[in-house]
Amino acid sequence: MSRSIRPDAVLVQAVIAGALSFAHLHDLAEAAGQTGWKAWAYPVSVDLLLVAAWRRLRTARRDRSAWTWFVIALTASLGANIATAGLLDLTHVPAWLRILVAGWPALAFLGGTLLVHSPDTPAPAQPVDDSAAPEVDMHRTDEPDPAPAETVPELTPAPAKPTPPDAPMVPAALLDHARKIADAHRASTGSPMPADALSARLQLPAPMTDAIAAELQLT
Repeated sequence: MSRSIRPDAVLVQAVIAGALSFAHLHDLAEAAGQTGWKAWAYPVSVDLLLVAAWRRLRTARRDRSAWTWFVIALTASLGANIATAGLLDLTHVPAWLRILVAGWPALAFLGGTLLVHSPDTPAPAQPVDDSAAPEVDMHRTDEPDPAPAETVPELTPAPAKPTPPDAPMVPAALLDHARKIADAHRASTGSPMPADALSARLQLPAPMTDAIAAELQLT
């Protein structure tokens, strides 16, 4: 199936405008003393600089350098169109115009180099919506946990001295009486009562006194 070719009006208009601008730039360069292939190279240089600046503006609209070179190239193109419209005698081109045409290659080369090697302009930072920002936990996780409190070991009473297997049984009343005597001695002297002193105080047989001393842990 063959596709029908429909001319685009915008494309046709661009081709016509480009051809006319190209011809005007060629005529002005030739009138300024640039003959031969040099006169044809001037329109190419102006149009390329204009396109390069426009492509730069598409990616970085706030680039002042791109705007500067775009205006310079556009001025050169419009100036040539206006100058060849009968406002300028192409047979007697003024000296200042000859100087501008002769210096254009260096200017165009500088502009193209700067456009190619200029860094991209960063995009402006977008404002941050505080209401949409997630809440941040201000608790620092890198802080060490507090040291646990030292546990104080429980004090266990000293085990009682084992009673010899052949020691006699001490009655509870006698043991309480001996304890009162030993406590009274400790309260008056500040030191525990010796076993021999308790034995002399109670006037009991030695086995019974030793059993009582063992119960009271007297030495």
